[in-house]
Amino acid sequence: MEHIKIPKISDYSDDSIVQPSDFKQDFDLVSPEEIKYFNETLVNDYEELNRSPLIFGLPIPQKVADLRNWMEENLHPQLRIDHEPIFFHDILVIRKVENVRMIDRYNNKNSIVGTLYLTATHLIFVDPEANAETWILHMHIASVEKLPLSTTGSPLLIRCKTFLSVTFVIAKERDSHDVYSTLIKLCQPVNIQNLYCFQYTSSSEELVKSAGWDFFKLENEFRRMKVPNDEWQLTTMNKDYALCDTYPSQLIVPRAADKSILLGSSQFRSKGRLPALTYLHSNKASISRCSQPLSGFSARCMEDEQMLQEIKKTNPHSKVLYVVDTRPRINAMANRAAGKGYENELFYENTKFHFLGIENIHTMRASLVKLIETCEQKSMNGFLSSLESSGWLKHIRSMLDTSSFIANAISKGISVMVHCSDGWDRTSQVCSLAALMLDPFYRTIKGFQTLIEKDWLAFGHKFNDRCGHLQTDPKEISPVFTQFLDSTWQLMLQRPNAFEFNERFLLILHDHVMSCQFGTFIGNCEKDRIDLKVSEKTFSLWGYMANHMNEYINPLYCPGEVEDIKPNLSPQLIRFWRGMYARFESGVHPRENIGDTLLESREHCASLEDHVQHLTKRIGSIKNLISKSAKKLQTNSANLLQTATGRSINDNKFNYDNKKLSELQSADHDHPLKSDDVLSISDCNNEVNQITNEINSVALDWKSLRSASVCACSTPFSQEMKKTHCWRCGEIFCTRCIDKTFPLPGHNSGKPVPVCRACLKIVSQVSP
Repeated sequence: MEHIKIPKISDYSDDSIVQPSDFKQDFDLVSPEEIKYFNETLVNDYEELNRSPLIFGLPIPQKVADLRNWMEENLHPQLRIDHEPIFFHDILVIRKVENVRMIDRYNNKNSIVGTLYLTATHLIFVDPEANAETWILHMHIASVEKLPLSTTGSPLLIRCKTFLSVTFVIAKERDSHDVYSTLIKLCQPVNIQNLYCFQYTSSSEELVKSAGWDFFKLENEFRRMKVPNDEWQLTTMNKDYALCDTYPSQLIVPRAADKSILLGSSQFRSKGRLPALTYLHSNKASISRCSQPLSGFSARCMEDEQMLQEIKKTNPHSKVLYVVDTRPRINAMANRAAGKGYENELFYENTKFHFLGIENIHTMRASLVKLIETCEQKSMNGFLSSLESSGWLKHIRSMLDTSSFIANAISKGISVMVHCSDGWDRTSQVCSLAALMLDPFYRTIKGFQTLIEKDWLAFGHKFNDRCGHLQTDPKEISPVFTQFLDSTWQLMLQRPNAFEFNERFLLILHDHVMSCQFGTFIGNCEKDRIDLKVSEKTFSLWGYMANHMNEYINPLYCPGEVEDIKPNLSPQLIRFWRGMYARFESGVHPRENIGDTLLESREHCASLEDHVQHLTKRIGSIKNLISKSAKKLQTNSANLLQTATGRSINDNKFNYDNKKLSELQSADHDHPLKSDDVLSISDCNNEVNQITNEINSVALDWKSLRSASVCACSTPFSQEMKKTHCWRCGEIFCTRCIDKTFPLPGHNSGKPVPVCRACLKIVSQVSP
């Protein structure tokens, strides 16, 4: 796990600017060892700088006074204190409020009294009785609401983008208002440079800043589709994003489309998003994407009409091109009044138009709000009626229906061009879902990440605006990417053997898109990320996930068995995703995750099989050595008897006592019973000890996942947390306590396997 690297004050140069996030906390809990590190650095400099200005009681030198300015601008004035700095673990605490009552939305009767810590990056609630901690990343906070005063205090309702909803009742209204004002500023920064990813630092040597940024390249993915080819070419017209600043720099367009056609089509499309290839099937049918035309009521563009004809000609197996408008027809017609709209069938030859009715971002945002309210219903009638009125499952089915229509057309050899309004929301959803249904590669972990890189990141889905990373127009926020993950989960339910990844993989993706801990999903387009230099200044989510790949494996995955997916869209098969929207509700989840149980069973069997192979090999080598020793003894004894004359000879080596045998082996002369092939007593003892260590290095019995509720580090296991067995002792740990792998002496393969920290010390000392 990654923790904070606290810089020394003496390390700052005159040009250094200290950000408040220098005192930040990672997504995971810090380790106790870091407390000692912090005390040896920042705290030791306290007396040296005791005459400097104070921020929260912490003296700072004049050359880093920008920290003071930032605090005064972004935090409530009453939060400035004039006493010794307060730390939780090694995290500088902005505000500490005691006797705070935490109320779970699912259990209003049983509240918990504890201490609330407000840091630069997290809101932390500590329950001293249960020794439990609740960490809420500021960037995960979707809204903070002040509820009416009650007899017990001033309540703050916090709703998170991870669907955690919790209420903190603070005794003093003044303290409540201070925490409220600070959270409002910290959960949505004004400046993009203040996002978490630009200050996050990993203390793990396994995760370097460059890891993951070179995993995927758009040209490699097109090359996998065998593009460029005779029909499609790579154009350089958007090299400097002059043609369309929200598109990737590399565009695949029909080879017959010259620059005038590309330029004319771009000018006729909203935001300049001209038709470009996003997926090419093996039968040469393709999926292209663009934005709505600027047609108004009667406008037309010859270049755009010719562009669609050239796309149709790239597929020699079909004489028609489908144009899929993902919007309801009435919405598309309304846009004509603004000079936009949809293609006129009279102007586009050999083209069939389809309106498939996915609602806009505002409808989806309202639907999610109602879905969250649904999760708080306590009665069956209330839950079912609220779920129905939210329309969420209907919207999910609508996306799957549109994607299935596109995939079926491609399977029949008909090319499809897709657009919505601006081509970065509904278009991204259905293009990526259709490709997911058609291509097994996209159902692997690497392939799914590639799909996101291509259809979401490269083609300009507005992650900053849709996820609410910054203070912006709230009407721009919408759960577009969440719906894509939900639709993927629906497909996984119907074809569990077709996907390499599991549900946890989707949840981690969702949470880190919202967390801003990594720079992968920062910005609204490829150009934004290049301008921000996120590959140089931030860590990549793909690099982080590469170090936790074993947590995302689906044990039911059977590669090669399923080529394409044709989902059953019957209403009974579209499910409410409990693991996403109700993940923090206790009592509704199974005690054992079936995927984790199957995966652990498979790993346990693999460990035992590897151990049996090693023991079989060891038994064979010992038998061979004993056989050679016995044969040598017989040969030597026979030779001695043949040379003996006139006296009885007792030359059996087994009749020698240990002392004489030891003297015999160390003697300089060549005695017939002396042989290197015969095991000595000391060699036998060493061999026995080695075999004993090898046997003890592999756990024969593994603890049941059902019986594990708390890790050895006192961290309680939540629904989404991966429980991991130590292959040496068989105990269960969280991913923080078992973050190392090491080859066990008792395994034949020598493959590094997960071991806990205590076992790692033992096997590393025993191993040569």
